[in-house]
Amino acid sequence: MKRTTLSLIACATALAAVTGFAAVSAPDGSGTDTAAPAARLPVERTSLLCPAPSTSDLAETAYTSFTPVTKGADEKGDAELAAAETAEEGGKGEKDDKDEKKEKPVVQPKAPGTPVAGKTTGADAPALIGTAEGGTAPGWTVQQTTEVAAGTGRGLQGVNCTAPDTEFWFPGASTATGRTDYVHLTNPDDSAAVVDIELYGKDGALKSTVGEGVTVPPHTSESLLLSTLSEVKETDLTVHVGVRSGRLGAAVQALDDKTGGDWLTAAADPASELVLPGIPKDATAVRLVLFTPGGTDADLKVRLASPSGLITPAGHETVHVKAGMTTGVELGEVTRGEAGSLVLTPTDGAVPVVAAVRVVRGKGDEQESAFVPASDPVGARATVADNRAKSTTLALSAPGEAAQVKVTASAGTEGGTPATKTYTIKAGTTQNVDAPVPAGLKGSYALTVETVSGGPVHASRTLTGSDDDMAAFTVQTLPDDRGMVSVPNADEDLSVLQK
Repeated sequence: MKRTTLSLIACATALAAVTGFAAVSAPDGSGTDTAAPAARLPVERTSLLCPAPSTSDLAETAYTSFTPVTKGADEKGDAELAAAETAEEGGKGEKDDKDEKKEKPVVQPKAPGTPVAGKTTGADAPALIGTAEGGTAPGWTVQQTTEVAAGTGRGLQGVNCTAPDTEFWFPGASTATGRTDYVHLTNPDDSAAVVDIELYGKDGALKSTVGEGVTVPPHTSESLLLSTLSEVKETDLTVHVGVRSGRLGAAVQALDDKTGGDWLTAAADPASELVLPGIPKDATAVRLVLFTPGGTDADLKVRLASPSGLITPAGHETVHVKAGMTTGVELGEVTRGEAGSLVLTPTDGAVPVVAAVRVVRGKGDEQESAFVPASDPVGARATVADNRAKSTTLALSAPGEAAQVKVTASAGTEGGTPATKTYTIKAGTTQNVDAPVPAGLKGSYALTVETVSGGPVHASRTLTGSDDDMAAFTVQTLPDDRGMVSVPNADEDLSVLQK
């Protein structure tokens, strides 16, 4: 064989090793499928978007960043959170030195396994655009928690910063008197995103042209007051954000004059069976809001997964959801002092719906509200950051089969030793578990939940505020962190280099 031929083969082999170059092998014609299952590999890049936290001068916001340790992930990697521009700044181009100083990130993510926190105060904190690569990407999570001492929306407002997407459903918004709801849109990319914002009330779609073709410039974030999109007063509203071009992050900030406020994150995609995990056991009012986007009415069985099993709330055995219309159902003190998750299943034909509950804790002038949207299962792994000693409640629900999960508490942001516990959740139940806390904890910490065996597990974390005189709280669901991706099985085929 000539020297040049050997050199070419050596070069091609090196190329395949460095770049992962591969081609799927052709079938051998035997009719037997011998291909190995797709490999599960860590993602190499993750994007997260955090909305602007508050317009209140009294706001105090904490950011906590954490990446769980992932087997097989790149040893190198980095992550950063940069300030998004406002829509007005996006058109100006250059910014003065004052603006540059204001936009320095308040938290600098660290290596996997180590949480890090930062704080900011006042009404000028911007939305954040985050990117993680290499070893810091798989499962990267950022929690944004804001405490507002007084005024509309006072209390605790929390949101788990989310990945960009092209469609979002928000059942549970409102334009009723006393409510001030904003939809926040953040564009992480180099090109503009164009979106349509549709509102659906009890009688169907609300007429509005303001929400059509909204342009969000590159690397900017803006908020739109829902009452400016329609003059109709609706107690229960479903907001649909559909992206015509590009992608973005979306969240609804729901503020109430009497019951505080919180972030309403996007509900799980429309489905005929839904789980709304971890309604606080001391809830004094629970309002279920549903919407079906198709042209067919939905009839759903309503059950509560309690510590002892699935039960049917008296007087609310089923709910009828008219096609294209938002339905609200007052469930009252449905949990009755016990852990609980709502489980919605079709009574007859399967019709996709979206759902969320608005939860109120406390009574009189000490009331606070938060939201629990329908959520996807924990899957392989889910993580929530900014957990605090004696202020964190972890709810685990196995609505179908029994399951076993492993929960790991990271070290604290200022010190502490990680701890792990394993739990068995009985079929049809929800348990508020005694989650592990890092030994010698200083600061806040992250909780990572992993499914070990059994059926799907749904989870949420309730975080209560530091003010003992007010029932301040916020709830974040824990869907799969999508830190792993399936890669089709492939074999090296150097012959493609000769074609």
